[in-house]
Amino acid sequence: MKTFIASALMLLAPALVMAQDAAPAKPAPAKSTTKAAPAKAAAKEKSAEAKPAAKPAAKSAAAKPVATKKATSSRTQLKSATNQVATGIIAAEAALTPQELAIAERVHTGHIPCELGASVHVEADAKSPGHFRIDGKGFNYYMSPIATSTGAVRLEDQKAGAVWIQIANKSMLMNQKLGQRLADECMSPQQVAVTESIKKNPQPSLLEALPASANAPATVAAPAAASAPAQ
Repeated sequence: MKTFIASALMLLAPALVMAQDAAPAKPAPAKSTTKAAPAKAAAKEKSAEAKPAAKPAAKSAAAKPVATKKATSSRTQLKSATNQVATGIIAAEAALTPQELAIAERVHTGHIPCELGASVHVEADAKSPGHFRIDGKGFNYYMSPIATSTGAVRLEDQKAGAVWIQIANKSMLMNQKLGQRLADECMSPQQVAVTESIKKNPQPSLLEALPASANAPATVAAPAAASAPAQ
């Protein structure tokens, strides 16, 4: 009997060995799954930590244009304020006295012909009372009135050194810096009328002898000789 059992076990042993080899190894996948799970979790944690760090960078990048806009706005406001101050200073300098405004009212405007085919255009500045633009061939000036002791109308462009002088019967334009007369014998319609009137009624020259007056006192006669004493 014992011999039979031993023989049976010897026959069954190879079969058991083959069965064990054919069975799948279950514990090994469990170990790999256990190891992979923490790796995935760690990757998620790293990505989660990386995302908040990226957001502040985006905010800082977005903050730069805002700062640039504020700086640009401040510069624009400063430039505007500077321009306003400059405009105020120019306006104060351009303000005329009552005497100068009275002179400006006497300035002849419009197209004024001059000698040698030249001409001058005088136009009042509507935005700045008392100031004038005088232009012609090769020149363009912005002038304001200057008081004179002779009573003549005088306009000047001090920056350019130009002078416009207007008297009763003619006007002329000079450039004092260049030492040139740019236009002479210029006559507006009013000055033409004055010139015609002078031709019809010429003024006496100061060098001519004045005519004798009928009411001049008579020459005093010499005194009579004294009479002889009576005998």
